[in-house]
This record gives sequence, C-alpha cells and structure tokens, in this order.
Amino acid sequence: MPTLVTDAVVIGGGHHGLVAAAVLADAGWDVCVLESADVVGGAVRSARLHPDFITDLFSAFYPLSAASPVLRALELERHGLRWAHAPNVLAHPPRPDGGPAAVLHRDREQTAAGLAVHDPRDGEAWLRLCRQWDQVGDAFLRSLFTAFPPVRGPLQLLRRIGTADALRLARFLALPAGRMGEELFASEQARLLLAGNAVHGDTPPDATVSGVFGWLLAMLGQQYGFPVPAGGAGELAAALHRRAAAAGADVRTGEHVERIDVRAGRAVAVHTAGGLTVRARRAVVADVAAPALYGHLLDPGVLPSRLLADLQRFVWDTPVVKVNWALAGPIPWRSPDVAGAGTVHLGADVRGLLRWSADIESGTVPASPFVLLGQMTTTDPSRSPAGTESAWAYTHLPRGVAHDAAADELAGRVDAVLEKFAPGFGDRVLHRVVQRPRHLQDADPNLVDGAVNSGTAQLFQQLVFRPVPGLGRAETVIDGLYLGSASAHPGGGVHGVCGWLAARAALGEHGAFGALRRRVTSAALELLYRDPRPRP
Repeated sequence: MPTLVTDAVVIGGGHHGLVAAAVLADAGWDVCVLESADVVGGAVRSARLHPDFITDLFSAFYPLSAASPVLRALELERHGLRWAHAPNVLAHPPRPDGGPAAVLHRDREQTAAGLAVHDPRDGEAWLRLCRQWDQVGDAFLRSLFTAFPPVRGPLQLLRRIGTADALRLARFLALPAGRMGEELFASEQARLLLAGNAVHGDTPPDATVSGVFGWLLAMLGQQYGFPVPAGGAGELAAALHRRAAAAGADVRTGEHVERIDVRAGRAVAVHTAGGLTVRARRAVVADVAAPALYGHLLDPGVLPSRLLADLQRFVWDTPVVKVNWALAGPIPWRSPDVAGAGTVHLGADVRGLLRWSADIESGTVPASPFVLLGQMTTTDPSRSPAGTESAWAYTHLPRGVAHDAAADELAGRVDAVLEKFAPGFGDRVLHRVVQRPRHLQDADPNLVDGAVNSGTAQLFQQLVFRPVPGLGRAETVIDGLYLGSASAHPGGGVHGVCGWLAARAALGEHGAFGALRRRVTSAALELLYRDPRPRP
C-alpha cells in the first residue's frame, strides 16, 4: 500500500480546506489535501447544465468573501480570480402586483433615496444605520472572525463607542429580525431589506438574534455588494486551488478518506478508500461536517462518551431545494425595480416570512414558499449568451422532509411564485434542472439531506455551542486533529475563516508556546467532556 509522510494532511478540498492548506504551506509545512470528488471546491462549484449556460451548483453570491480578511490576505486576484457585480445588489418586491420593490444599491445615498420614496423617514434611517456600521462593522467582523474568546474586537468596540453604547449595541444585535425592522424603519420595503436577508440562513425571523443576520448581510451588501466570481463559482475554488499549490500544497482529488488513525491520543495518519496512507507529523485538519468526523472517520473508542452524547443533539439546517433555469430572455418582472438586481427575494412580505417560517418549523411543506433567486447573467454576462439569462432559485423544506416527492412538489410551487411575479416566465424556459436534497448530498457529502450550512445557524448551535458545547475553537479532544469545516465556529458562508482558524491553531501548537497551549487546551477539554462522577 502506498504511504506518504507529510507535516499536515487536510481532509476535504472545500474552500475551508484549501484555505487551511495555503496557510500551513505559507508557514513552510509540507501539506497534502485529500478530496474525495474529482474536483475541488465542495459547495463552491459551477457546471454547464445546458450548453453555453453556466450554473452555480451551490453557493453563488459572496458578500462574506469580499469582507473576509482571510480571503483578502490570500490575494486570489493574483491567481486568476475576477469579481463581477450586478447593477443593483438586491431587490425584494413585497407583492406580485408590480408595485415598488425594496432595492439595495451599492451606493448608500441611492439606497436611502429609494427607501425615502416609500417613507421620507426611512432614507435618513438607512443612512444612520450605515453610519453605525462605519463605526462598529470592522470590530464586529473581527470579533466574529476569530477564535474564542474574542478579545481584540470587543476591546476595539469598547474603546470606540463606550460601555453604555456597547450595551445598547448588544441589545440591538439580540433582536429578532421583525422587531429590529420595526424599531428602525417606518415602511415595509425598508423592513424587508433586513427581514429577507435574515432568512438566508435557517433562523426563524421571530427568533432572538435573527436580526443580526439581516443587519450583517444588508450592511455587507451596502459596503461590498453581493459579488460573484466571473465565469462561475468554480473560478473561486480554482483560484484557491492555484493559491494553495503555489504555496507548495499537494492537492489530490478522487481520494476519499475512510479513517483517521489515533495513537496515544494523537491523530497520526489517514487512510483512503483507494489504499493510500498519509502519515501526519504535525496535524490533521478535517474540512468535513462534525458528525462525519466524529461518527465515521474516528473510532468511537477514542472519543469521550459525553462528546458522542452531545453529537446526538446536533441539528442540521433545513433541507434546500434548488431550481436552475436556462432562459431564452430576461425574466419579465412585473416590477421594473427587480430587473437589475443580482439577488431577488420573492414570495413573502414581512408577515409572509413569518407564515413561511412557521410552516417549516411545524413540518409543513410551504404552500407559498419564500424564494431566493439569482439572476446570474445580469450579474456576470459571461454566464450565458447575450440576450439570455442563467437563473436559479432555492427554498427550504422542513427538517425530516427531504424526499423527492416533497422536493418536486416544492419546486413546482417555486415555478408558480415566479409566474406570479413575472407572468410569462415559463415561456422563456429553455432548460430546467431541480437539485433535490439527495442530489446536493450526493454531490457534496457534507450537505446532509440538503443542509448547506453544515448545521443550524440558530443560537443554540453557534459560538461556543458549535458543533457541540465546547470551546468555540478548532481544537478537538484528539491532539493534532482540528475541525476546519463550517460545522465549526463561525459557521456557514464562504469566508474561509473555519479553515484559517484550524490552520492557525495547528501552527500555534507547534510554536514557541505550543506545549503550554496544548496543556491548557487539553485541560479545558477534559473538564468539558469527562464523564460525570457517579452519584453516591
């Protein structure tokens, strides 16, 4: 059987795994990446599902990538990445009657002017929100994009705004999306910019802290837009691959890892289905979902029983159904405000979002789904021939309802939503492909039952609770093994931080204070996961 020896092996060539490989290789480590698929990228991939039409198979718009200090530091533009932007960032028509939509522009004054048409108070309210972001946004992102406990970001905030305003900001960030919109804005259109963005994850819009998701995406869209890689999402993955390879990483596709060897409490090697063994002198970074890491790649005998028990409570995010279209012409929107937007929110006003969320949380296939739609040729003209449109839309099924019949039923309802907001839409369809939950999982095993965020984004499974109650860090109970996927803090989205944190943790444990760091981390994990003492 062939054997390789390297400093670090990265399991999974998704974007987090490629980031980890580049960071470790930059530090002079020998790195081997093992990806089970024939191409790298994980959920950052594109394909030609119809001749001359490029479709993003999973993720598509990348405001978190544009904001991520990790991806910016990798200078991917030097490795072939080019970004493209739609004329407008986002549009959300409240109703299918052709009335005015909420529109997010890249220019804040233009966004404010558009909202002021709906209610004169909302223009200035939007600019106040932007000025708040100017003051706190970089410190907030620093706090979010770092290992626990975050120190520099909160200290920066305290110095900048003081304790009293920091407390008010904390209350603001804890608000449900609906309540946040009511406190900020007078018109429904302005509130929709927050509420629609809030449900990009699987957090109900009336849940505590759901507002922070809407606020964050709205402000990132205002500052950075919702950019896409020119030529398809796969171009982002390809640039990451080239960046990691340029640093010296050995990236291998078609190598499915079946097992991690643990000896004396330390990860020392991985074994693939093809018979390859890769021995790791320093680290194993797992860019795989937490249940796969702890439930399949490791012998349960090497794991604490409390950790295994905690994993039984791990909650996936809700299944996704995605519909992809090749269109003979632009979408014939009733509302002209929608035509120039890259991202479109459809099918629900603020109250409708609550009803849609209630259906999902109660196990009901929504009769009137909320739909997130991408006009990809509008955003990047290279996606399809001139005068046509490459478009997709996705929505969610309830947890536990991921079978094909429900997916097909919901996909038909997505088509119906499009026909309401754009009569004649169906006449322009040249080709249609439905990605059901099982298709998403077959294409990327991390997307279990079509869950695209590697675990729910609700508060009970975020921060120090992700993926289970712990340290909120990449280190695991196995020495030399680091969780570097979206199952780790800070969670879903294409930002590279999970892989970066795993790589930095590995480098830190082999640095000047590595021995002390390992002792402290091991002691903390022992306290968290040791079996409780039996009662007398």
